[in-house]
Amino acid sequence: MAFHCINPITITRFSSTRLHRSTSRRTSRSFSVSATMASPAKRVLIPVAHGTEPFEAVVMIDVLRRGGADVTVASVENQVGVDACHGIKIVADALLSDVNDSVFDLIMLPGGLPGGETLKNCKPLENMVKKQDTDGRLNAAICCSPALALGTWGLLEGKKATCYPVFMEKLGVTCGKAVESRVEVDGRIVTSRGPGTTMEFSVTLVEQLFGKEKAAEVSAPLVMRPNPGDEYTITELNQMNWSFDSTPQILVPIADGSEEMEAVAIIDFLRRAKANVVVAALGNSLEVVASRKVKLVADVLLDEAEKNSYDLIVLPGGLGGAEAFASSEKLVNMLKKQAESNKPYGAICASPALVFEPHGLLKGKKATAFPAMCNKLSDQSHIEHRVLVDGNLITSRGPGTSLEFALAIVEKFYGREKGLQLAKATLV
Repeated sequence: MAFHCINPITITRFSSTRLHRSTSRRTSRSFSVSATMASPAKRVLIPVAHGTEPFEAVVMIDVLRRGGADVTVASVENQVGVDACHGIKIVADALLSDVNDSVFDLIMLPGGLPGGETLKNCKPLENMVKKQDTDGRLNAAICCSPALALGTWGLLEGKKATCYPVFMEKLGVTCGKAVESRVEVDGRIVTSRGPGTTMEFSVTLVEQLFGKEKAAEVSAPLVMRPNPGDEYTITELNQMNWSFDSTPQILVPIADGSEEMEAVAIIDFLRRAKANVVVAALGNSLEVVASRKVKLVADVLLDEAEKNSYDLIVLPGGLGGAEAFASSEKLVNMLKKQAESNKPYGAICASPALVFEPHGLLKGKKATAFPAMCNKLSDQSHIEHRVLVDGNLITSRGPGTSLEFALAIVEKFYGREKGLQLAKATLV
């Protein structure tokens, strides 16, 4: 990937409905969550709204917390629960009004519509971002937000910046030069293009806060794409058609400890493709606390989801989530029935190794998994593939392969052309 930098800040090239529970204002004084005991902690604010692009927001939160940042997710709405794009529900840590007098080392704006417009029209947020700029601290935005928010607020005058392609003309009016970089750094402003560039964008901001060594440490286990922007590929063995009646019915289970980037990538992209995706929580609560403390809200409990049949059951990874899946007799039985019926099933990251392998769901199949988990697979002959399809089974490696994994599922149900169209629209 190519990063373009104007001022002397070094960038490394890396390879790589509404809520069913109360979302009323919370009174706790502690809103942020830190992934590590970083000292001194770098404080990051990520505002969210109804209509925020969930994959962008979740990747930003997840990656910055992996880097050791003390990240506060703040709702600009009147409640901490937001309905993000594609029917994905996120619960913020705080309301913006609770933290608007706080000082942050970085403010990061996700995109999505109408979320981007809501952020632009939020006067307290505008004041915070402008003060951030005046005080010489970092601001960053992705997708529509560089043009709608930073540009409208006058922060891009004389700067190079990038954004989602359809907003480039608007961006060009408010910045020094609009460029098509996947990630653009100009002084203390960092901008990027869309869902498919979010991981690069977030790792760049880890470097801005913590340096190259920490950014490399964070990026390595993400299994990032070595050639971002190139056409995605999948490896397929024992090709078979994945059939459905009118609309693919897809079940995505989630649990405490599920990897939020992987879960949201699957849900987001399959709903963009117009599949009917049911998000089902294990346990007794619709709200799940994912691996990097992002709070997601499922559509139903697994007990309810079990009553229906699905064209695909697909599991995100995350160590805690995978262990919960493996311990769920109900889910394991559903997966076994799916496999015995020769219907598609899949998993990413830790789940192929911790769920499928011990329950015999990889017998006679080739699979891949998170690199550190591949030693648990009895057949390791195809583990290096980023996305692997073997008949009715699909597996993949980790957060950095999750969009390719989701696109491969789209391709299996709708064809290669549909997958490529979605990849282009999301900057994958």
